[in-house]
Amino acid sequence: MASSQPTPTRMELNRLKKKLATAVKGHKLLKDKRDELMREFLDLVRVNMELRQKVEEGIRQANVNFVVAKADMSEEILQAALMAPKQDAELSTTFRNVMSVNVPVFDYNTRTPDPNDIYSYGFAFTSSDLDGAVRSLSDVMQDMLKLAEVEKSCQLMAAEIEKTRRRVNALEHVTIPETREGIKYITMKLDENERSSQIRLMKVKDMMLEEAHHYKERA
Repeated sequence: MASSQPTPTRMELNRLKKKLATAVKGHKLLKDKRDELMREFLDLVRVNMELRQKVEEGIRQANVNFVVAKADMSEEILQAALMAPKQDAELSTTFRNVMSVNVPVFDYNTRTPDPNDIYSYGFAFTSSDLDGAVRSLSDVMQDMLKLAEVEKSCQLMAAEIEKTRRRVNALEHVTIPETREGIKYITMKLDENERSSQIRLMKVKDMMLEEAHHYKERA
């Protein structure tokens, strides 16, 4: 039932009918949006799980290689080898729209295209395990960026799904029922007023007929 009774006029009735039509249409559109967001979200969650497993395996392998390299090399040589990186990378961010949600798209470019520039040291005094660790981290870099992109997209889409769900519930359980109740109330009041008017007109008619009948009798 509506929290406050609307004014029982035909103008208010027409306004509520238009409001109800808009609310019903908006409710359907928001439900469709919520369902599509859920589908996109579940697809991203599956991709996120696959990427996370791949990234964690790459980092685990790199850590194993680093531990072995550290065991074979002195601390001074290891620090000197990694002190001055040879390659630079630049990260850029763009956005794409998914059901009115702007999700990020990460990309990075290296300063030089040479894949061997990931090694900032010579190979004479370093362990091959260090080479493997650096290569593992380089190989997993793209997947790490993709994972960050997907996880951020999941967070944004989850927030949008929750916001859309609240709007759908507000329309479904508050706005639409209250508007229908208001329309019902006004319709009943107008019908009641119309019946009252008809009864008054009938009484006036009866009074006029009775008065006319008495007038004829006196004449």
